[in-house]
This record gives sequence, structure tokens and C-alpha cells, in this order.
Amino acid sequence: MSRPLPTEPALLRGPAGDIEVLIDAPATVGGLALVCHPHPLYGGANTNKVAHTLARAFRDLGYAVIRPNFRGVGKSTGEHDHGTGETEDMLSVISWAQSRWGSLPLVLGGFSFGGFVQARVAARLATDIAPPRQLVLVGMATGAAADGARHYAPPALPAQLPALLIHGENDDTVPLANVLDWARPQERPVTVVPGADHFFHGKLHVIRDLIARSLPRAGA
Repeated sequence: MSRPLPTEPALLRGPAGDIEVLIDAPATVGGLALVCHPHPLYGGANTNKVAHTLARAFRDLGYAVIRPNFRGVGKSTGEHDHGTGETEDMLSVISWAQSRWGSLPLVLGGFSFGGFVQARVAARLATDIAPPRQLVLVGMATGAAADGARHYAPPALPAQLPALLIHGENDDTVPLANVLDWARPQERPVTVVPGADHFFHGKLHVIRDLIARSLPRAGA
């Protein structure tokens, strides 16, 4: 099997200015994946270990993966916009990826606040000519955060969009009950990782294995 390409840094132009991204691509690209990192005001960046795990898992399935930094993180310009501007930025990143590799099958992945943004992106793309083929949300930010400082109200996922929802049993940032309350009316299963905290310390291999078993290879 051909070796994947080295991680490629790039600066893209978005609605609020520069968007810094990392690109992880296989030797042969059969699909596109966008991975979003956790909350930028709490240390989130595209180098986060969960975001990195998602990116490598998607790449190993044949997807070219783009990991942007949200506004105000790294070399990305602008200020945190609570998910609204970030959604517009992600749509522009997807358009750029499609201009580079073509309209290939698209997968969306997000961790924590990044999952909240990806739920918004999925809702926006639901009626697109080529909607996403799969969504992977890890430690999804929904409801009140445990510290009471933040509250998230993500939209329901498009009914036709397959989604893998992964949450830690011992998540002390977004309680498991929050995600179950969000998933219940949608009749969406939630995969609970026993013993895992919000950042999946010591459990990243479980995320990787779940994706490998659940997602189709790009081009399949």
C-alpha cells in the first residue's frame, strides 16, 4: 500500500480572512473529510489529539482530510463567533477542497464544539446537490456544559445522513445525559465508551477502531 503524503500546512481565504489548515491526504484520494477541533477559547486547536485521531482515521480510509483552525486560533484571523461565523468558514473550506480534488464523497467529523459546528454545517448542506455521506461527532457539545458557562443548541441532524455519535461514559465537560437528550427525539444511537472522559485519555484507539469499522472506504 502506498504511503500517505506528509501533513501539509496551508492558509486559505475565508469570509473573515485567513483560515489556517492542516491537510492529511492518502496517496490516492477517493473522498474528502473536514475535521473540526474543540472550543477555541478553551485551548482548542487543529492539533488537538482527538481531532488528530479523526484525521488519521479518515485518511487511512482514503479521504483527503482538512483540519482548519477556527477564528482567532493560530494563524486564522477573526474572532470567536459562537459557531455562526465558524459555520460559514467551514462551508468555504469545503468549497476550496472541492475545487482542489473535485466533488468527491464528503465526510464531516467534529470534537466537542467542533461537533456543534459540524451539525450546523450538515444542516446547511442537507439539500445540497452532493450532501455529506457520513457524520462523526465525538464528545458532542449540546446542552449546558458542566461548568455552566456555555450552552449549545445544535440542530437536529438531517434524517437521511448516517451519523456515528461517540461519547465518553465519564465526560465531565458535556455530560452523557446531554447527548442522550439531544439524540433521543432523533432516534440516533449513541456509542458510549466505558471509562472515557471528555478528551478520551487512553481511549483514542477506540475512536480510531470505531471509525475503521463503521465508515466505508472512500470510493467504495
